[in-house]
Amino acid sequence: MESVDWRILDELQADARMSFNELSRRVSLSAPAVAERVRRLQDRGVITGYHAHVDPQAAGLTVTALVRMECFGAHCLLRDAVTLRRPEILQLHRVTGDACCVLLIAVPSMSHFERIIDDLAEHGRPSSTMVLSSPVPWRAVSHPED
Repeated sequence: MESVDWRILDELQADARMSFNELSRRVSLSAPAVAERVRRLQDRGVITGYHAHVDPQAAGLTVTALVRMECFGAHCLLRDAVTLRRPEILQLHRVTGDACCVLLIAVPSMSHFERIIDDLAEHGRPSSTMVLSSPVPWRAVSHPED
C-alpha cells in the first residue's frame, strides 16, 4: 500500500464519519481521488466496515472475560454456527497451542456468564480469565515501521 493509503486509513480510523471533502483536505488529494482510493481499499478487503466503538461496561455489560476453549473434535465450537452468533461473544480467535480458540465475552452479570460457560462446555473445556480493566481497549492499525 502507498503512504497516502495509510494516511487515509489513519484518518478514517480516527473518525469514520468524516466526509470525503474533509478527508481529501487532510490527505492533500481531491475528493474524487480520495473516494476512489477508499473504494479500492474496501474492494481489497482492507476496510471491512465502519463501526461505533462501544464501551461494554457503559452499555451495561459489566462482566468481561477471555475464555480459552479446548474443544472435543466433532463438537468443536468453531463448527457451531448458532453458538458463534451469540451476542455475548464479542471476538473469537482461532489460536495455536493447546487451545482451539479464545473468545472475548461480555455479559451483564456473573450468573449470565455462568450460563455461557455451561453452554460452551458442550463443545469442550472452557477456561476463563476475568478482565479487570483494559488500558488499551482498541488501537488503530498503523503502518508498520520498516
